[in-house]
Amino acid sequence: MKQLRRALVVAVIVAMATGLAAFVEAQQRGGRGRGNLTPEQLAERQRQQAEALAAELAAPRPIEALDSVWIEELTWMEVRDAIAGGKTTAIVPTGGVEPNGPYLATGKHNYVLNGACEGIARQLGNALCAPIVKLVPEGAYDPPSGHMRYPGTISLREETFQAVLEDVGMSLKTAGFTNVVYIGDSGGNQRGMETVAGLLNERWAGEANAHFVPEFYTYRAVFEYMESELGIAEGESDGFHDDYVITSIMTVDDPVSVRHEQRVAAGKASINGLSIEDIEHTIEVGKKLLQFRVDTTVEAINAAIGGS
Repeated sequence: MKQLRRALVVAVIVAMATGLAAFVEAQQRGGRGRGNLTPEQLAERQRQQAEALAAELAAPRPIEALDSVWIEELTWMEVRDAIAGGKTTAIVPTGGVEPNGPYLATGKHNYVLNGACEGIARQLGNALCAPIVKLVPEGAYDPPSGHMRYPGTISLREETFQAVLEDVGMSLKTAGFTNVVYIGDSGGNQRGMETVAGLLNERWAGEANAHFVPEFYTYRAVFEYMESELGIAEGESDGFHDDYVITSIMTVDDPVSVRHEQRVAAGKASINGLSIEDIEHTIEVGKKLLQFRVDTTVEAINAAIGGS
């Protein structure tokens, strides 16, 4: 039995030694292949790699492009071809995750931006939408302040938010976009977007332009349009971080986000004195309000780009 155990130990040691020797030899071979190149050989290898990358970047798209304005839904070839075809404006929409009363999803602003950025990009005709920046400054953590006092809120520090906006903008310029437009559906986002747009313009020095477009967030103008053009006016506030404008626009994107079915069942299908029970009517109004915001923002973007 002792002889058998001794034989097994010897076999294991031999196997380990053999494997280690093979590993070392392979590493040495690899090191010689990479590290012992002459400067001329290294330059040739780099030239070949550059040519291969250039060929890949210039390769024709093998299938028809998807009809989408969202960068994250497109392939890199579709983005490349869209830019080459004149879509040189990129829109960076910023939203938030925060409390919005007992009925609206915490991602309220992000639901609004789904339809808004889509409409703006398509109406401009020369733009694509970057992914929505869904996390923004919402308040301090310790002690909690602002929206951070409510469960479900996710907040970024202001410096983190601005760093994200800066990196997104730099990524878009690197891809070939010549105009980067920042829009936000929340008041706490505005200062950071304005700051970053200024920083990028100073850095880019005309190679590309960043634009902060505050006109997207002029909610007072939306209420005035609703009252004067649609004949719809809110009554007394229900006291929630919610209103008919935001609810109807969210309903266009997804009625579940405003808990329409549950509110109807509970007899709570209204906000600030206006009923949302008739979902077709609510969506119809929401589409008109959304289009008003799209029209206003497109006009502002065109003016900003034209003046840059």
